[in-house]
Amino acid sequence: MFEARLVQSAILKKVLDAVKDLLSEATFECSDSGIQVQAMDNAHVSLVSLNLRSDGFDKYRCDRNLSMGMSIATMSKILKCAGTEDTVTLRAWDNPEVIAFVFESPSKEKLAEYEMKLINMDQEHLGIPETNYSCVVKMPSQEFARICRDLSQFGESITFACSKEGIKFTASGDHGTANVKLAQTAEADKEEDAVIVNMQEPVKLTFACRYLNCFIKASPLCAQVQLSMSSDVPLVCEYKIGEIGHIRYYLAPKIDEDDN
Repeated sequence: MFEARLVQSAILKKVLDAVKDLLSEATFECSDSGIQVQAMDNAHVSLVSLNLRSDGFDKYRCDRNLSMGMSIATMSKILKCAGTEDTVTLRAWDNPEVIAFVFESPSKEKLAEYEMKLINMDQEHLGIPETNYSCVVKMPSQEFARICRDLSQFGESITFACSKEGIKFTASGDHGTANVKLAQTAEADKEEDAVIVNMQEPVKLTFACRYLNCFIKASPLCAQVQLSMSSDVPLVCEYKIGEIGHIRYYLAPKIDEDDN
């Protein structure tokens, strides 16, 4: 049997909001250590990696490893039926054909149960190699979201340039050019407002706006986002999920025609 209970259904809603524009369906790998999802987006350009640790749930039980193919859109619709204060329990039996979502109101007076049919999916688990990154930037997630939204009005891609001074974001197109520079903050009053750049060597990479604008949907999950970059390897955009886990997005840089 598999059972996972969260006191805050809102966390799961935010996680689904963060992936539903990229994934239409995904395999949820459940084991005694937690729940993992690794899936390419529909265009096979970006990779989403989600990890929810078992010790982050209020109650967690997984008697044997389960791979459950789920429709993200259907799951999202079901979670919209949960009240903001409701607890949510995911439940499935061995060799399941359905997964149950049980919502319970704080007063315990209302109990709602939804069953969702599982999908058969042939998905190989993608190995993500360990990489030492040339540049790791931590910055406020809302600030990063705003930069991505603002700059995507000027071009289809954004160039990230990391140096000792900080990080610079640039977009250019037919209508002009937009630049946003963020200096490293030595003394931020609050940790979540800080911009921290750990750099081994300068990095300059260009990424497609349409994917960055999907990644920033994870901003409500946490106050800070971590961007890890190296030349010629995918960007890793990581958001922590409370005390329970993280979501990471991987996006390959665009190859600049001028470089060839």
